[in-house]
Parts: sequence; C-alpha cells; structure tokens
Amino acid sequence: MVLTGWLRRGGVACGLRLRRSRDEGAAGFEYRWADGVQIKKPIEVSMPKYVEYLMDWIEAQLDDESIFPQKIGTPFPQNFKEVVKTIFKRLFRVYAHIYHTHFQKIVSFKEKAHLNTCFKHFTFFTWEFKLIDKAELAPPFDLIESIVSVC
Repeated sequence: MVLTGWLRRGGVACGLRLRRSRDEGAAGFEYRWADGVQIKKPIEVSMPKYVEYLMDWIEAQLDDESIFPQKIGTPFPQNFKEVVKTIFKRLFRVYAHIYHTHFQKIVSFKEKAHLNTCFKHFTFFTWEFKLIDKAELAPPFDLIESIVSVC
C-alpha cells in the first residue's frame, strides 16, 4: 500500500513519530505525542493513546475561547489558521493509520465506502481551505486521488 512507505519515513510531524522497530507495538510503529503544553517532550504511546491525547487536545483547542471565540464580534486570533492546520494535519495522521493498519478489517466489515466517504469529505475540506500543505500529501497522493475521484 502507498501509505506504508510514507508512514515509514519517520521523523516528528504533528506530534506523531513513526519509526520501524522489532520491539514496538502494533504494525511495528512507534507513536509519540507532545502537545507543547502539558507534554513538552514527545513521549512514546500506543496508537489508541495517541488518538486519545489527540481528541482531548482538539477538544481543548475548540473549547479555548481565545482560539475559537464564541461571542459575536470577537475577533479570531492571528494564529487561527495555523491552529486549525495543526488540528487537520494531526487528524490526517489518524486517517493514514486507519488506512495502513486497519483497512482490511474495515473491508471485512463492509465499511470501506463509509471510510472512503468520510476521508473524501475531509480531503476536499482540507484542499478547499488549504489546511494541509501539498508536501504532507505527496507520498500518499495517488491513494488520495483514487479515493476522491470515486463518486
């Protein structure tokens, strides 16, 4: 699968670090989380724990009125788009994990169309508002193209 090579590149991106090792968990990848506030130095976590941290972090961002104002007339902060881009980059990593690690199970449950539809909407939204840089999408771009071109 196209995402395999992309995931195996390694490096720290959006708080997720993937590195091949014999001693690591599911699918042989290492996942690291850092939010820059409560966890400043990346810590090794399982993918379910990464997703838990991510969802908690996103919820905290959405609840923070200095980032997402809830009163009419309150301006959005200067870094608003950067915060939103970080949220979407991190969510993209979860989609990548799902496609790489759980896709066959999704197919066996006959839920491929649902996953692809969710991913297609996610992708179109990120493209429309330029929330994920093209460089982030380059390695799995053929896979993304095949999913979004299917109607």
